[in-house]
Amino acid sequence: MADENVYNQNLTLDEIVFEKRNREYGAYDLRTQYPRLLTRSFLVGTGLFLVVALSPLIYLTIKSMNEPDKVEVKADLVEILEEDKIIEEPKEELPPPPPPPKVEEEKIEIIQNVVPEPVRAPKIETPPPPISKQLETTTGLVNQEGVKAPAYTPPPPPPSTGTRTSTAEVKPQVSDTQVYSEVEQTAEFPGGINAFRNKVSGNFDGSAMNGDEGTVKTEITFVVERDGSITDVKANGKNADFNAEAVRTIKSVKNKWTPAKINGQSVRYRFRLPLTMNFEG
Repeated sequence: MADENVYNQNLTLDEIVFEKRNREYGAYDLRTQYPRLLTRSFLVGTGLFLVVALSPLIYLTIKSMNEPDKVEVKADLVEILEEDKIIEEPKEELPPPPPPPKVEEEKIEIIQNVVPEPVRAPKIETPPPPISKQLETTTGLVNQEGVKAPAYTPPPPPPSTGTRTSTAEVKPQVSDTQVYSEVEQTAEFPGGINAFRNKVSGNFDGSAMNGDEGTVKTEITFVVERDGSITDVKANGKNADFNAEAVRTIKSVKNKWTPAKINGQSVRYRFRLPLTMNFEG
Protein backbone atom coordinates (compact mmCIF):
# COMPACT_ATOMS: atom_id res chain seq x y z
CA MET A 1 0.00 0.00 0.00
CA ALA A 2 1.49 3.32 -1.08
CA ASP A 3 1.96 6.10 1.48
CA GLU A 4 -0.63 8.80 0.81
CA ASN A 5 1.48 11.49 2.47
CA VAL A 6 4.38 11.00 0.01
CA TYR A 7 3.96 12.97 -3.24
CA ASN A 8 5.70 12.50 -6.55
CA GLN A 9 8.64 14.84 -6.90
CA ASN A 10 7.73 15.62 -10.50
CA LEU A 11 4.39 17.16 -9.51
CA THR A 12 4.13 20.93 -9.09
CA LEU A 13 2.54 22.69 -6.11
CA ASP A 14 -0.61 23.49 -8.12
CA GLU A 15 -0.96 19.84 -9.19
CA ILE A 16 -0.61 18.74 -5.58
CA VAL A 17 -3.25 21.28 -4.40
CA PHE A 18 -5.72 20.42 -7.18
CA GLU A 19 -4.98 16.66 -7.18
CA LYS A 20 -8.49 15.51 -6.30
CA ARG A 21 -10.38 18.74 -7.14
CA ASN A 22 -12.21 20.11 -10.13
CA ARG A 23 -9.62 21.73 -12.35
CA GLU A 24 -12.18 22.98 -14.83
CA TYR A 25 -13.57 25.54 -12.27
CA GLY A 26 -11.04 28.19 -13.21
CA ALA A 27 -8.88 28.56 -10.16
CA TYR A 28 -6.40 26.01 -11.48
CA ASP A 29 -5.94 27.92 -14.73
CA LEU A 30 -5.45 31.19 -12.84
CA ARG A 31 -2.75 29.70 -10.62
CA THR A 32 -0.92 28.06 -13.51
CA GLN A 33 -1.02 31.17 -15.73
CA TYR A 34 -0.26 33.67 -12.92
CA PRO A 35 3.60 33.74 -13.35
CA ARG A 36 3.26 34.23 -17.10
CA LEU A 37 0.69 37.03 -16.65
CA LEU A 38 2.85 38.68 -13.97
CA THR A 39 5.91 38.66 -16.24
CA ARG A 40 3.93 40.07 -19.17
CA SER A 41 2.44 42.83 -16.99
CA PHE A 42 5.89 43.75 -15.67
CA LEU A 43 7.32 44.01 -19.17
CA VAL A 44 4.37 46.11 -20.45
CA GLY A 45 4.52 48.42 -17.42
CA THR A 46 8.27 48.87 -17.76
CA GLY A 47 7.86 49.70 -21.44
CA LEU A 48 5.18 52.29 -20.75
CA PHE A 49 7.31 53.86 -18.00
CA LEU A 50 10.31 54.13 -20.35
CA VAL A 51 8.13 55.69 -23.08
CA VAL A 52 6.77 58.30 -20.66
CA ALA A 53 10.19 59.02 -19.17
CA LEU A 54 11.97 59.31 -22.53
CA SER A 55 9.19 61.21 -24.37
CA PRO A 56 10.59 64.72 -23.47
CA LEU A 57 14.06 63.71 -24.68
CA ILE A 58 12.63 62.29 -27.91
CA TYR A 59 10.54 65.46 -28.41
CA LEU A 60 13.57 67.73 -27.96
CA THR A 61 15.64 65.59 -30.34
CA ILE A 62 12.98 65.71 -33.06
CA LYS A 63 12.55 69.46 -32.55
CA SER A 64 16.28 70.10 -32.88
CA MET A 65 16.41 68.02 -36.03
CA ASN A 66 13.59 70.03 -37.65
CA GLU A 67 15.04 73.47 -36.77
CA PRO A 68 16.33 75.47 -39.81
CA ASP A 69 20.05 76.03 -40.23
CA LYS A 70 21.48 79.09 -38.55
CA VAL A 71 22.42 81.94 -40.90
CA GLU A 72 25.63 83.70 -39.98
CA VAL A 73 25.64 87.42 -40.60
CA LYS A 74 28.98 89.19 -40.97
CA ALA A 75 29.06 92.50 -39.23
CA ASP A 76 32.03 94.68 -40.20
CA LEU A 77 32.84 97.79 -38.20
CA VAL A 78 31.92 101.05 -39.85
CA GLU A 79 33.76 104.30 -39.26
CA ILE A 80 32.39 105.97 -36.22
CA LEU A 81 31.59 109.59 -36.72
CA GLU A 82 32.57 111.76 -33.84
CA GLU A 83 29.76 113.76 -32.44
CA ASP A 84 30.04 117.50 -32.54
CA LYS A 85 30.79 118.99 -29.21
CA ILE A 86 28.03 121.03 -27.80
CA ILE A 87 29.25 124.51 -27.11
CA GLU A 88 27.48 126.00 -24.19
CA GLU A 89 26.61 129.65 -24.53
CA PRO A 90 27.87 131.82 -21.69
CA LYS A 91 25.19 132.79 -19.30
CA GLU A 92 24.59 136.47 -18.81
CA GLU A 93 25.23 137.42 -15.23
CA LEU A 94 22.36 139.41 -13.84
CA PRO A 95 23.18 142.40 -11.67
CA PRO A 96 22.65 141.85 -7.98
CA PRO A 97 19.31 143.11 -6.67
CA PRO A 98 19.34 146.45 -4.91
CA PRO A 99 19.42 146.36 -1.13
CA PRO A 100 16.06 146.84 0.58
CA PRO A 101 15.33 150.34 1.83
CA LYS A 102 16.03 151.01 5.43
CA VAL A 103 12.96 151.20 7.60
CA GLU A 104 13.19 154.02 10.06
CA GLU A 105 12.00 153.13 13.49
CA GLU A 106 9.08 155.17 14.72
CA LYS A 107 9.99 157.42 17.56
CA ILE A 108 7.75 156.87 20.52
CA GLU A 109 7.23 159.98 22.53
CA ILE A 110 7.15 159.24 26.22
CA ILE A 111 4.92 161.58 28.20
CA GLN A 112 5.48 161.57 31.90
CA ASN A 113 2.28 161.94 33.91
CA VAL A 114 2.86 164.25 36.80
CA VAL A 115 0.28 163.87 39.53
CA PRO A 116 -0.23 167.14 41.34
CA GLU A 117 0.01 167.10 45.05
CA PRO A 118 -3.38 167.44 46.77
CA VAL A 119 -3.91 170.81 48.42
CA ARG A 120 -6.43 171.23 51.19
CA ALA A 121 -9.17 173.62 50.15
CA PRO A 122 -9.53 176.64 52.40
CA LYS A 123 -12.54 176.62 54.67
CA ILE A 124 -15.00 179.37 53.83
CA GLU A 125 -16.88 180.55 56.88
CA THR A 126 -20.10 182.50 56.42
CA PRO A 127 -20.62 184.93 59.26
CA PRO A 128 -24.05 184.96 60.89
CA PRO A 129 -26.37 187.84 60.02
CA PRO A 130 -26.35 190.77 62.38
CA ILE A 131 -28.76 190.94 65.30
CA SER A 132 -30.77 193.71 63.62
CA LYS A 133 -31.58 191.36 60.69
CA GLN A 134 -32.51 188.55 63.03
CA LEU A 135 -35.02 190.81 64.88
CA GLU A 136 -36.76 191.73 61.62
CA THR A 137 -37.90 188.09 60.92
CA THR A 138 -41.40 187.17 62.15
CA THR A 139 -42.78 183.71 62.77
CA GLY A 140 -45.83 182.67 60.72
CA LEU A 141 -49.17 181.99 62.34
CA VAL A 142 -50.78 180.08 59.39
CA ASN A 143 -50.20 176.34 58.97
CA GLN A 144 -48.84 175.40 55.53
CA GLU A 145 -49.55 172.00 53.98
CA GLY A 146 -46.56 169.97 53.03
CA VAL A 147 -46.19 167.03 50.57
CA LYS A 148 -48.71 164.31 51.38
CA ALA A 149 -47.47 160.72 51.64
CA PRO A 150 -49.34 157.96 49.67
CA ALA A 151 -52.14 156.23 51.54
CA TYR A 152 -51.15 152.93 53.23
CA THR A 153 -52.98 149.85 51.95
CA PRO A 154 -52.75 146.83 54.27
CA PRO A 155 -51.92 143.39 52.68
CA PRO A 156 -54.79 140.89 52.24
CA PRO A 157 -55.30 138.48 55.13
CA PRO A 158 -53.89 134.91 54.72
CA PRO A 159 -56.47 132.22 53.76
CA SER A 160 -57.95 130.36 56.66
CA THR A 161 -57.10 126.66 57.14
CA GLY A 162 -60.76 125.69 56.86
CA THR A 163 -61.10 126.90 53.21
CA ARG A 164 -57.78 125.49 51.86
CA THR A 165 -58.17 123.99 48.37
CA SER A 166 -56.83 120.47 47.82
CA THR A 167 -54.45 119.82 44.88
CA ALA A 168 -54.52 116.01 45.12
CA GLU A 169 -55.27 114.18 41.85
CA VAL A 170 -58.66 112.54 41.80
CA LYS A 171 -58.31 109.06 40.31
CA PRO A 172 -61.17 107.82 38.13
CA GLN A 173 -63.34 105.05 39.45
CA VAL A 174 -63.06 101.58 37.90
CA SER A 175 -65.95 99.28 37.06
CA ASP A 176 -66.60 96.09 38.98
CA THR A 177 -68.29 94.35 36.05
CA GLN A 178 -66.32 95.51 33.00
CA VAL A 179 -63.68 93.15 31.60
CA TYR A 180 -60.46 95.08 30.87
CA SER A 181 -57.80 94.16 28.32
CA GLU A 182 -55.36 96.97 29.22
CA VAL A 183 -54.46 97.46 32.88
CA GLU A 184 -51.67 98.96 34.94
CA GLN A 185 -50.78 95.63 36.58
CA THR A 186 -51.60 92.40 34.74
CA ALA A 187 -52.91 89.25 36.39
CA GLU A 188 -50.23 86.77 37.48
CA PHE A 189 -50.24 83.04 38.21
CA PRO A 190 -48.38 81.82 41.31
CA GLY A 191 -44.88 80.97 40.10
CA GLY A 192 -45.24 82.82 36.79
CA ILE A 193 -46.66 81.99 33.37
CA ASN A 194 -44.19 79.09 32.90
CA ALA A 195 -45.60 77.36 35.98
CA PHE A 196 -49.10 77.73 34.51
CA ARG A 197 -47.94 76.25 31.18
CA ASN A 198 -46.38 73.29 33.00
CA LYS A 199 -49.66 72.59 34.81
CA VAL A 200 -51.60 72.78 31.54
CA SER A 201 -49.22 70.41 29.74
CA GLY A 202 -49.22 68.02 32.72
CA ASN A 203 -53.04 67.85 32.95
CA PHE A 204 -53.60 67.63 29.18
CA ASP A 205 -55.07 64.23 28.18
CA GLY A 206 -53.58 63.27 24.81
CA SER A 207 -55.81 60.19 24.48
CA ALA A 208 -58.61 62.44 23.23
CA MET A 209 -56.59 62.99 20.01
CA ASN A 210 -56.06 60.45 17.22
CA GLY A 211 -52.28 60.83 17.37
CA ASP A 212 -51.65 61.71 13.74
CA GLU A 213 -52.71 65.37 13.75
CA GLY A 214 -49.14 66.66 13.78
CA THR A 215 -48.75 70.22 15.12
CA VAL A 216 -52.03 71.65 16.47
CA LYS A 217 -52.45 75.30 17.55
CA THR A 218 -55.16 77.21 19.39
CA GLU A 219 -55.62 80.41 21.38
CA ILE A 220 -57.27 80.15 24.78
CA THR A 221 -58.97 83.18 26.35
CA PHE A 222 -60.38 83.38 29.87
CA VAL A 223 -61.32 86.03 32.42
CA VAL A 224 -59.36 86.38 35.66
CA GLU A 225 -61.94 87.60 38.17
CA ARG A 226 -61.34 90.08 40.97
CA ASP A 227 -60.98 87.21 43.46
CA GLY A 228 -58.39 85.38 41.29
CA SER A 229 -60.69 82.68 39.90
CA ILE A 230 -61.01 81.81 36.17
CA THR A 231 -64.26 82.11 34.17
CA ASP A 232 -65.41 82.26 30.54
CA VAL A 233 -62.79 79.83 29.17
CA LYS A 234 -62.81 79.63 25.34
CA ALA A 235 -60.55 78.16 22.61
CA ASN A 236 -60.66 79.24 18.97
CA GLY A 237 -58.42 76.67 17.22
CA LYS A 238 -59.31 74.68 14.08
CA ASN A 239 -59.34 71.26 15.80
CA ALA A 240 -62.55 70.83 17.85
CA ASP A 241 -61.19 67.91 19.93
CA PHE A 242 -58.05 69.86 20.79
CA ASN A 243 -60.13 72.94 21.74
CA ALA A 244 -62.42 70.90 24.04
CA GLU A 245 -59.51 69.22 25.83
CA ALA A 246 -57.71 72.57 26.18
CA VAL A 247 -60.79 74.17 27.80
CA ARG A 248 -61.15 71.19 30.18
CA THR A 249 -57.45 71.39 31.11
CA ILE A 250 -57.62 75.13 31.86
CA LYS A 251 -60.68 74.64 34.07
CA SER A 252 -58.94 71.83 35.96
CA VAL A 253 -56.23 74.20 37.26
CA LYS A 254 -57.68 75.35 40.60
CA ASN A 255 -54.88 77.69 41.72
CA LYS A 256 -55.95 81.27 42.40
CA TRP A 257 -54.45 84.04 40.30
CA THR A 258 -53.31 87.47 41.49
CA PRO A 259 -55.96 89.75 39.93
CA ALA A 260 -55.12 92.65 37.62
CA LYS A 261 -55.23 96.17 39.05
CA ILE A 262 -56.04 99.69 37.91
CA ASN A 263 -55.35 102.58 40.32
CA GLY A 264 -54.61 99.94 42.95
CA GLN A 265 -58.10 98.38 42.61
CA SER A 266 -58.68 94.78 41.49
CA VAL A 267 -60.52 94.48 38.16
CA ARG A 268 -61.67 91.73 35.81
CA TYR A 269 -59.02 91.01 33.18
CA ARG A 270 -59.14 89.00 29.94
CA PHE A 271 -56.07 86.78 29.58
CA ARG A 272 -54.90 85.27 26.25
CA LEU A 273 -52.72 82.15 26.08
CA PRO A 274 -51.49 80.62 22.75
CA LEU A 275 -51.15 76.83 23.01
CA THR A 276 -49.25 74.58 20.55
CA MET A 277 -48.80 70.79 20.79
CA ASN A 278 -47.30 68.19 18.47
CA PHE A 279 -49.02 64.80 17.99
CA GLU A 280 -46.98 62.30 15.98
CA GLY A 281 -48.41 58.94 14.90
